[in-house]
Amino acid sequence: MYKEIIQFIRSHYNKPDEFIPLHAPVFNGNERKYVLDAIDSTFVSSVGEYVNRFEQMMVELTGAKYAVAVVNGTSALHIALRLAGVEQNDEVLTQPLSFVATANAISYEKAIPHFIDVDEDTLGISPQSIEQRLNDIAELRDGVCYNKLTKRKISACVPMHTFGLPARIDQIVNVCNAFRIPVVEDAAESLGSYYKNQHTGTFGKLGTFSFNGNKTITCGGGGAIITNNEEFATRAKHITTTAKIHHQWDYVHDEIGYNYRMPNLNAAMACAQLEQLKNFLEDKRNTTEAYKTYFSTKPEVEFIEGISDSKSNYWLNAVRFKSQSDKEYFLSLSNENGVMTRPIWKLLSDLPMYKDCPKGDLSISRKLSNTIVNIPSSVRA
Repeated sequence: MYKEIIQFIRSHYNKPDEFIPLHAPVFNGNERKYVLDAIDSTFVSSVGEYVNRFEQMMVELTGAKYAVAVVNGTSALHIALRLAGVEQNDEVLTQPLSFVATANAISYEKAIPHFIDVDEDTLGISPQSIEQRLNDIAELRDGVCYNKLTKRKISACVPMHTFGLPARIDQIVNVCNAFRIPVVEDAAESLGSYYKNQHTGTFGKLGTFSFNGNKTITCGGGGAIITNNEEFATRAKHITTTAKIHHQWDYVHDEIGYNYRMPNLNAAMACAQLEQLKNFLEDKRNTTEAYKTYFSTKPEVEFIEGISDSKSNYWLNAVRFKSQSDKEYFLSLSNENGVMTRPIWKLLSDLPMYKDCPKGDLSISRKLSNTIVNIPSSVRA
């Protein structure tokens, strides 16, 4: 059966013999034209017309009031957490089933990840698990949430929309609001994904995106912060531009800042990619439908579809095997035969730098980590 799956993937991508990557970028639009235009303008660093255009395009796409372009998704999440009020020795609720950047960004603020289990159908942090965990360990003092066990403040919650599948983000926000915990969405993988007709990243206080080389659209690196809060947006631009006070020639900086702004060269490519997003998403959803139909006849393998009321970008399609040994066998067979597949991440709570962090029951996360594989999901050029 596993050889049949490999052959189906090859037939879908019309590549009977060639290597099939997991997710490759496609450059069929104005990428070259815009990058050359940025070069000709001589504005190739963090100031330029394409940076402004890209931020406006992100506003129009997501429906957020403000967007701030930065160098990558990790820096976007780092700054968003700072804006949300995360400080040294605070705890930040998040999921263990995520890319390491989620926990790393929390650590950049010298805060501590606090791992909460995920939902089996969304692969994202579970609102029920958040509520149960907070009922067990949290207390409100003067409107601030604290962990009774560690005595530390719980200053944010970071849900991640896994593989572009929207989490139950409205419920997550409602639970966190009841405990006075701001939500910062890690929407790095979910550009073009919607939950109840609202774009991911717009439910919390802030949302963050990634435009790394393997994302739905890419500019090599790149990230963005979105928010409806004007003060957050203004401060985000300030501290990601080395906290420099605007002046025609003088260099005065009023706090510790970061050199995190997206260069105009990258923004030029990002604009060209965003122009093609609608077509990219249509093709990716066609691939998903083909996979759904195919795997519906394979009871040994479950295709991960997401939940009703959501519209995923299906950045990476995922399947779930009956056992860890089945998963490992398929990974070995597919990669040996030139079809790139990969396992879902090892749990962040198992990594050496995070193994001693606070955590709730993580049984669903562990079960998913043992059985899920990503399969090729590129746009067909």
